[in-house]
Parts: sequence; structure tokens; C-alpha cells
Amino acid sequence: MLPYFHNSPLKPKTPDIPDRKSLIYFLQPLLSFHNPRTWLILTILLLQILLLLNVRSLPFSIYITSHPHHIPPPFTLPTTSSAAAILTITEVDTITNLCPLGKVYVYDLPQLFNAELIQNCHELNPWISPCEALSNDGFGGRATGLSKVVPESLIGSWHWTDQFALELIYHNRMVNYRCRTMEPESATAFYIPLYAGLAVGKYLFKKNSSAKDRDMHCELMLIWVQNQTYMKRKNGWDHFISMGRISWDFRRSKDKDWGSSCIYMPGMRNITRLLIEKNPWDYFDIGVPYPTGFHPSTANDITQWQNFVRSRERKTLFCFVGATRGLIKNDFRGLLLSHCYSESDSCRVLDCAGSKCSNGTSEILETFLDSDFCLQPRGDSFTRRSIFDCMVAGSIPVFFWKRTAYYQYEWFLPEEPESYSVFIDRYEVKSGSSIKAVLEKFSKEQVKSMREKVIENIPKIVYAKPNGGINGIKDAFDIAVEGVLRRIKKQEGGYKW
Repeated sequence: MLPYFHNSPLKPKTPDIPDRKSLIYFLQPLLSFHNPRTWLILTILLLQILLLLNVRSLPFSIYITSHPHHIPPPFTLPTTSSAAAILTITEVDTITNLCPLGKVYVYDLPQLFNAELIQNCHELNPWISPCEALSNDGFGGRATGLSKVVPESLIGSWHWTDQFALELIYHNRMVNYRCRTMEPESATAFYIPLYAGLAVGKYLFKKNSSAKDRDMHCELMLIWVQNQTYMKRKNGWDHFISMGRISWDFRRSKDKDWGSSCIYMPGMRNITRLLIEKNPWDYFDIGVPYPTGFHPSTANDITQWQNFVRSRERKTLFCFVGATRGLIKNDFRGLLLSHCYSESDSCRVLDCAGSKCSNGTSEILETFLDSDFCLQPRGDSFTRRSIFDCMVAGSIPVFFWKRTAYYQYEWFLPEEPESYSVFIDRYEVKSGSSIKAVLEKFSKEQVKSMREKVIENIPKIVYAKPNGGINGIKDAFDIAVEGVLRRIKKQEGGYKW
């Protein structure tokens, strides 16, 4: 697990005082009722008693903050050290309102389920080590190759972040969450820090891996969690987990099939799951944004970036970043690629054949920054990270499947799809309809309005760099966790199976 320390503040030393006889001897002349000082002392004491009685009637809070501590290379993993600070009366109301939806308790899972996977990161991929991609709390190495693309003051906000690093990012944020509690009895929700995606990914492409291998971490985690007192309290309805792959990687029906059967295991039935792609018909699946490379540290970083993409001169009407899938019959991405090449005066193409775009490249961001619209077909599954890379760059996404975004990320994207995106039925494109003709119909004012809606939503689709989040800004993590807490509150006393 990711270890933490919980050190109580040191108690102040007791001051030296004179013995009782000496104290009485000292006070005796002062306490004579004929002495004016006696009435002064009694008046002061009475005022202090009245003040004390008033203070005791006020709600008083203690706010605990936690900070990560250093673990030996290759990674900095989250831990907790607590320092309790007694607040002044004027601060009490502010703290009381910090967690209106409740607090989260983070389970202290054995290291097998998270820390050991990171410490042995070189075993997670049979072809190339993902250790660099999972460094820096899951953000990956700094994106130094963007120096000529983004403003110099924002270079530090960009990393080559792996699209499957979600679990590590969420865990680091969760142990520093302002609404985390160290007391499980006071928790509204319970977070399970299993790196399920990294665990199953370790075996997906390994020769001779068995169904048992792919199920092991999830199965052992459920045995551990089901023995916890608070799992039994509501049979898992107040528990949640982040799973850094698509839902279908955890829905294996037969041993010979792809992936893990984690979601189908009985103990997972009532646990809410945060996934980069959900099953739209499963209440317990919640779609959350893929991690992009932009991780702002301050509110000013976000404002700077929004102003940068807003003022960017867009030279191209639309673009396509991706590669064909040769093994797929009538591959739609191949059709879009051909369509773009035939409209080269209006469409910019970045062909990602092979591994050219796998670890991030300045060309991807530059292509999106230079285009009004970006084509977003389905990826290997219905969603793709490119949706969020495109929107972070202020480009307007064009969808061909409603399940690519509209049925996935309701908590994070505007309610009116037409306010920030364009939908073109894929069958019309297959029948020969011109994408260029559709996009040229939008006036400059309409394009500007849609782009502004995209830019407005950038904070909601990125993961901030500080482990404690950005004060005053809700990023994708804040929205996801608050959404989970809101669902749990809504279900209290309701129907459960």
C-alpha cells in the first residue's frame, strides 16, 4: 500500500507554578473585600466566565491537512503526516462548509495492490518500461519538447502523461484530499486504492498469462475489503474505486477471453467505479476524463492557458490525428484519413501509424492548436484520449458516435452537445457526405461561441498538479469525487439490492 504516518502534535510542556500555600499567601491581601483590587479581579473573572460560556455554544472544528513524504526512487508515493491546528472562531464557518457532501476514508491496502506495482514498474509492459511514464505522481516526465509550442511560463505544467495513469493520479490526490478523514466512522465514502488497470495490464500482453493471473489482484482485494467493518455497513454502496482502463477490460465472461472479470465478481456489485470509459448501462460505472499532458499548478496557469488558446490563430478548418486499424474491416478511421488527404487545403493530418504518437509529441498539440475542429472517431473502443487533448488545445471536437462522449462524461462536459461540439452521422460520411461542407456552414460567430464553451470547460477535464488541488478551482478529480459523494448521499435510505 501507500504508507502514511499520523503523528499527533506534541503536547505543550506544563508551565511551572508555585505551590498552593505560596499562591494563597500571595493572593490574600488582594482578595480582601475592602480592597478595590478585589472588585477589579472579580469583574475580570466574571467577564471571562461569560465569554467562555458563549464560546462553548459555537461549533468548533479541527482541520487536518496531510502531505506526501518521500519514498526512495524511482517514485514519490503519497503518504500522510497530520498536523492539527485549532482554528479561531472566525475560521470555523469556512471549515464547516468545506465538505458539505461528507468526507472520504482511504483504505490502508497492503502494498501488493498498489505500491509494489509501481516499484516493479518495469514488469508492467513486455515491450517497453512504463516507469518514466508513471513517474512524478503519475504525471510522467516533463514535456520538454513543447518549448516552441506553449508559452515558456507554462512549460512546467506539461508532462508526457500516460493515458492509463489514472489510478496513481487519483491515489496521490486522494490521500491529500481536503475532505479526507482518518476516522472511518465519520466517513461518507470509502476509497479503495487498488491499481486494477495496472495490475491487469501487466498480464494482457504477456505470453501464457492465465485468467487467474488477470483476476488475482481484484479477487484478493475483494477478500480483504469484505472483511472490513465498514464494507459490511452498506454492502459496498458507499465504496468507490478508480480503474485506469476502459470498463470492457474488466468484463471478461469466459476464461479464454480478453481482460479481467473484476467487475463481474460478486463483491464488486455495489462499488462505484471511476473509469476512462464506462458501460453506459451500468449505474456503477462513471466515465471520467482521460489524463492529458496539461497539469496546472495554480489558477493563474489555467487562466494563462485559456487566454493562449483563445487568442491562437487557427490556420486549418479541421484536422485528424490518428492511425488506421488495418485488421478492422471497413475501418472508419482509415476512411477519415483518406477524406482528410483529399481535402488537404482544409484538413491537416497527423498519421500516427506505428508508435509515432504513443508517448506524446509536440506535433499532436500543435495540430490541435492550429485547427478550428478536430475529428474524433471512436478509438480501439468507443472513446479515445484524443478527445481531451483536442479540447485542452481549444479545438472543437467532431463526433461520429454519440457513445464517444455524450453518453460517457456527463459530469464534465456541457449538457448541450451542440454548444461545444459537432455531430456528424458516420453513415452519412460512409455514403460520401463531405465533412468540409458541414463544417464550413458554421459562421465565425458560431465557431467562436463553441470554442469559448470548450475553453470554459478546460479546468473540468484536466488533473491539477498539486496533490492538494488548486484553491478555488474544481478540476476533473474534484468533480469526480464530489459526484460520487453526491450519489452516495442521494442513495442514503433508498433502495439497495
